Amino acid sequence: MKAARIKVNGVVQGVGFRPFVYRMAREHGVCGWVRNTSGNVEIEVEGEGRSVDNFIAALKAEAPPLARIDHIDIASCPPRGYDKFEIRESLGKAGEYQLVSPDIATCDDCRREIFDPDDRRYRYPFTNCTNCGPRFTIIDDIPYDRANTTMRQFRMCKLCQREYDDPLNRRFHAQPNACPACGPRLWLVDSGGKPAACDDAIAASAQLLRSGKILALRGLGGFQLACDATNAKAVKLLRKRKRRPSKPFAVMFSSLEDIEKHCFVSDEEKALLQSPAAPIGLLKWKRGESNVAPDIADKLNYLGAMLPYTPLHHLLMSDAGIPLVMTSGNLSEEPIAKDNDEALRRLGGIADYFLLHDRDIYARYDDSVCIVEREPQLVRRARGYAPYPVKLGVEAKQILACGAELKNTFCLTRGRHAFVSQHIGDMENAETLEHFENTIELYKKLFRVEPEAIACDMHPEYLATKYAHRVAESSGMRLVTVQHHHAHIVSCMADNSVKSQVIGVALDGTGYGADGAIWGGEFLVAEPGRFSRVGHLEYVPLLGGEAAIKKPYRMALSYVYSLLGEDNPLDGLPLGNLDSGELKLLKQQLKRGLNCPPTSSAGRLFDAVSAIAGVCTEISYEAQAAIELEMIAEGSSRSRSAKSYPFGIVERNGLRVVKLAKLIAAIVEDVRGGVPAPRVSLKFHKTVAQMVREMCSSISEDTGVKVVALSGGVFQNRLLARLVVESLEAEGFEVLTHRDVPCNDGGISLGQAVIANSVLSG
Repeated sequence: MKAARIKVNGVVQGVGFRPFVYRMAREHGVCGWVRNTSGNVEIEVEGEGRSVDNFIAALKAEAPPLARIDHIDIASCPPRGYDKFEIRESLGKAGEYQLVSPDIATCDDCRREIFDPDDRRYRYPFTNCTNCGPRFTIIDDIPYDRANTTMRQFRMCKLCQREYDDPLNRRFHAQPNACPACGPRLWLVDSGGKPAACDDAIAASAQLLRSGKILALRGLGGFQLACDATNAKAVKLLRKRKRRPSKPFAVMFSSLEDIEKHCFVSDEEKALLQSPAAPIGLLKWKRGESNVAPDIADKLNYLGAMLPYTPLHHLLMSDAGIPLVMTSGNLSEEPIAKDNDEALRRLGGIADYFLLHDRDIYARYDDSVCIVEREPQLVRRARGYAPYPVKLGVEAKQILACGAELKNTFCLTRGRHAFVSQHIGDMENAETLEHFENTIELYKKLFRVEPEAIACDMHPEYLATKYAHRVAESSGMRLVTVQHHHAHIVSCMADNSVKSQVIGVALDGTGYGADGAIWGGEFLVAEPGRFSRVGHLEYVPLLGGEAAIKKPYRMALSYVYSLLGEDNPLDGLPLGNLDSGELKLLKQQLKRGLNCPPTSSAGRLFDAVSAIAGVCTEISYEAQAAIELEMIAEGSSRSRSAKSYPFGIVERNGLRVVKLAKLIAAIVEDVRGGVPAPRVSLKFHKTVAQMVREMCSSISEDTGVKVVALSGGVFQNRLLARLVVESLEAEGFEVLTHRDVPCNDGGISLGQAVIANSVLSG
C-alpha cells in the first residue's frame, strides 16, 4: 500500500479539475478524497503503489484543457484505510489565494445543445458547463463556489442539481449551471425601458438588427452595441450616436467559414479565433470581396473579426444571418456599462432597443484584441486572458502598480505571480477612475494581496499617478515612481522571462522624461533595477502641446520649421485646410516657444510624416495618422525596391541623437516632386528600421549587449515591427517582443511592478 498527500497549484478551480481527479481515481482503482481550498486543490490518495503512481502521472499528463497547473507538491503520508474516493466540500484558508479562470467561450457540447430542439436547453442563452462559460465576471470571492458568485440568487431545479452533484457529469460543480426552468432570463425593451411585445427576445432582436436598428445587448462583462455590419447607413448612425467618427469597429461573424469570405485567415489566426479565449483578431481584409460596410474600418487593411463566444451570441448570429458590428457599450471613452439601469441611462441615446438579462456582472470585461505575426500578440488584454497571471522568475513582494493614463491596466504582484488587470481604458474621466479603483479592490480581495508598496508613472498629471500619491500619503505605503519608457522595456523583459541587461528600444507617443521633456523615441540600456538613456530621436517642439497630437499638421510644421528653417516654403505640401492666419499664429508660437515643450516622440514623427505626405492631417482617435500611413505603405507594390531616406547620428552630452533634418528635407522634396504617398511611407518605414539597427549596433559595440527589447505603442505597427526585427536579427541580435501583455501602455503596469520589486529588494 502507498498513500500520498497532493497539493495542485494553478488554475485548477472552475475548470473541471475535481471531477477529472475523481474519474482518474476510479480509473486507477485508488481511494481517498479531493477538495478545493482558498489556495489550491488538495488530494489525499491511497492504494497499491503502482496504482498511486499511475494516478499521479495522470494528474500531470491528462489534466482538463482549461486547467493550468503551475506545480504539484507530493508528500508521502500513512494510509488511513479509505474505502472509496469522494469529492469533499471546499475549505477556506485565511490569507491563501488561488488563480481564477477568465471567462471561457462556449464549448462544442453546449453549442450543440442550444441548437438541438430535443434538448431541454434548446435556445437557452445561459447554457454552460465545467468547460465553458462565465468565471471571472461573476465571482466576488474565493473559493470558487456558487455562493461566492452572482449565480447564488438562482436556485437550481432538480435536473440541474442532479447534474451539479454528479462527478461524472460535465456540469459537476459548474457554478453558473442553469436551465430555462431555474436560471437567468432574457427580455427585450425599447430605449425608454418599455418591454417589447415578442415571444422570443433573441429572434425579435435579430429582426430589429436586420431592419437597421441599433441594439444594446448585455454580454459577459458588460453591454455591447450591435448593428448590421453590411448596412452602411446603420454603421454611420452608430458612429454618430456613439461619437466615434473614425475609430474601427469589430465585427462578429457566425462561423470561421463566414470570416474567410471576408478576410484572409492563416492557420495560426484560425487557432486563435477558435481558442477558449476567442479574442478579436485583426485580419487582412478582402475589401474587394467583402460586403461589410467600408466605414467599419475606413482606410484600413485589417478588420477586427471575432466568433460568437456565448450562447446568446451564437443564437443571435444564427437568427440574424448577417455579420454584426459588436462594439463596447459606452459613449466615447467611458467604461462599458454593465448593469441594466446604468445601460438604459447611459446608452439610451445610442441604442434603439436593449436585450437585457438578470445574471449580475461583477467585473467589467471588454473583448480582447490580438494580432498574429510570428506568434499571437495581445493588443488589448481582457476577456479570455485576464486574470491569468504573468509568471515571474523571482519571488515578488506584494506591490500595486497603477499603470499609465491611456489604455490603462494595473498590476498586483504576489509570490511568483503578476496579476495584470483587464483593460481599464483611458483614465480621462471620473467614471473610468471609479472602474479602476473598484477593480483594484476586487483583485486585492480575490488574490489576498495587501500591497506594501505602490508604483506609478512619473507624469504628475496622470489620474493613476495622482491616485498612487493619494493612497501612499493616506496609508504610509512606500511610493515608487517609474520612468515611462523604462517600464515599457522591463514589461517586455518580464513578458519574455529575461532579467539580464538589454538594449531597450521604446517608441511611442508620450512619456514623461527624466529631464522634463516629452520622450518617445528612446534607446536605453536597461535591467529591472535601473536604466541608462543612451540615445533618442532629435527633440522638436510639440507645437501647441496636446493640440499637436489631435492635429498632426502642427507636428509637420514643427519638424519643417524647426529643422529646415522658418523661411522654408510650404508650397506643394498637402497640409489640409491650413489658412494664412493660423499659420502666422503657429509660427509666432514656435518662435516664442509658447506651449511648445520639446519632444523626442516617435509617434509624433510618424504623425508629421503622415501630414506632410497628405495622408492624415487631423485625427479623431489615437494614432490614426500613423495607422493610415502604415496602411498605404503595406499596399505599395514596389516594397523590395524602395530605398530609405538619409538621417544622421551624432553624440551630444554623452547621448546618441538621431538627427532628422535630412530625413524631413528628403520627404518634403519627394512630396513636392510628386512621389506617391505609399512610396514615401514605405521609404520612411524602412528608414526608421535602419535608425533602430544602426543605433543598436552602436550601443552594442560599447556595451557588448546583444539582446534588444522592443516596446511602446509604435511597435503595434506590423510593417515597422517586421522590418525592425528582420534587420536586427540579420545583425545577430536576439530580439524580444511582447506576447502576453500589449506593447502599448496596456503593458506598462507590469514593468512598473517588476521595477518596484527590484527597488524594494535592494
